[in-house]
Amino acid sequence: MRNLLSHFFFFSFAIGLLVPFVVYPLYQTVCMSFFENDTFTIKYYSEVMGSPESLNAILHNLIWIIVHLPVSIVLGLLFAVLLQNRRIKGSSIIKAIIFIGMVIPMVVGALLIRFSFERGIGIVPLLFKSLGFTSLDKTWTAYPDTALLSLIIGSIWLWTGFNMIVFSSGLATIPKEYGEAAMVDGASSLQTFFKIIIPLLRPSFLIALLTTFLYELKIFDIVYVATKGGPGDASMVLAVLVYIFAFRDYAIGKATVAAVLLIAICLIPSIEIAKLVTKRA
Repeated sequence: MRNLLSHFFFFSFAIGLLVPFVVYPLYQTVCMSFFENDTFTIKYYSEVMGSPESLNAILHNLIWIIVHLPVSIVLGLLFAVLLQNRRIKGSSIIKAIIFIGMVIPMVVGALLIRFSFERGIGIVPLLFKSLGFTSLDKTWTAYPDTALLSLIIGSIWLWTGFNMIVFSSGLATIPKEYGEAAMVDGASSLQTFFKIIIPLLRPSFLIALLTTFLYELKIFDIVYVATKGGPGDASMVLAVLVYIFAFRDYAIGKATVAAVLLIAICLIPSIEIAKLVTKRA
């Protein structure tokens, strides 16, 4: 009985926070997307879904996921594996440098990205200029063909540290005896890594996949501060589009529709990944 009461109070407190701050605002957002002056309508959905600006934003979110997701996860895993050995000189310092992207505010990170790709002062244009690629010696965020790519590359630097920490935590839970036994049986380092380490890191992979995926869909501050979705709509994403509809165009109906689309896109795969995580647990 005591356990039942403790569980009840625990969940009632959680539900008491979720209902006013998550469930009710979500309900109101969905309702506002279907009503105009108390009249049911799907006008806002047709306007948003038929808008080239909206389709462009969804496409950019997909490009962000396709490029950013595998690269940041692979780099995070690579750094975690290489730096797990404390005998490597300066491993802790290197980890701190990589993780610094997660420590600084995203607004500051966005400014760093913008200046890093600025012609004349940014390290990226200067690097390509020194290599002889003069066409890339330009302000990347000012050109439609490079604006989105520059933000994605900068975001990889900001986010890789998080995935590195996730995989480092996973590696710390794997007993060293597993690797030693595999080596005794004649397995090479690569075979040990792919046959033993990778399968045992499955929970870490799921966590990294879920959190990185949600980060990419909700990306706002980096894009807004660095380019505001421009030039034109070259780097526009859904979260920035919601802001523009609501606070620049004062089109609240269209803003709620874009928000509902963003929630739906985030929610469906997140539920499936969460099921995999809980099933593993």
